[in-house]
Amino acid sequence: MSKGSNVPVPATALTVELGWHSAPGTPDVDASALLLVGGKVRSDADFVFYNQPAHASGAVRHEGRTNAGGQVTDRLVVDLPRVEPAIETVILAASADGGSFGQVRDLYIEVRDAAQGTVVARFDSTGAT
Repeated sequence: MSKGSNVPVPATALTVELGWHSAPGTPDVDASALLLVGGKVRSDADFVFYNQPAHASGAVRHEGRTNAGGQVTDRLVVDLPRVEPAIETVILAASADGGSFGQVRDLYIEVRDAAQGTVVARFDSTGAT
């Protein structure tokens, strides 16, 4: 994918992986999801992240982070059929704590069909500031 592009998602159950290479001085990166109605979250309950790992509907879950030799991944699972009818948009986001995304090496986001494990979209961040 290129920055700002859209791609169709051919699956209803998705695994979203945010990955990067950790090194000294690299900011901490976290994946999160916001479930929106009218362009806004209705309450804090519509925000899914490491400290609130599941939406009440079960439609979005934060599966946690792994670190294998400096290769770090943070995962979200999205089950589209379980998304409440009132929810219009699910935003998948990332935040960098202690610096900027430009300091994060090999940052990417990958969307997989959860049932098949196949990649349906991938964005490799280059030139972030």
